[in-house]
Amino acid sequence: MREDGTALLLRVRLTPNASIDRIEGIETAADGSAHLKCRVRAIPEKGAANAAVEKLVAKTLRIPKSAVTVIGGMTARVKTLRIEPGPETRTLLASLLGKGEA
Repeated sequence: MREDGTALLLRVRLTPNASIDRIEGIETAADGSAHLKCRVRAIPEKGAANAAVEKLVAKTLRIPKSAVTVIGGMTARVKTLRIEPGPETRTLLASLLGKGEA
């Protein structure tokens, strides 16, 4: 997680076509970078999977769907999300991320 002014930037590895929408925790890639691993039921077509991950992260962080936006990796598995934090966002993200950084 990084900060960009008042917003937070979070790297997410998204797996579409899953059996359930869920966040599975931190994963480290072969290059050593860390990201939050997410699965969504939506298919990767016409932005459906991107919208689903925005909704999943917003629900998990207890913020409006409009506060989470995919800003990078629109067609890639690893995406960058821009999050407009709410009052509990940093605490909830810390519990999701544990000691890792995404």
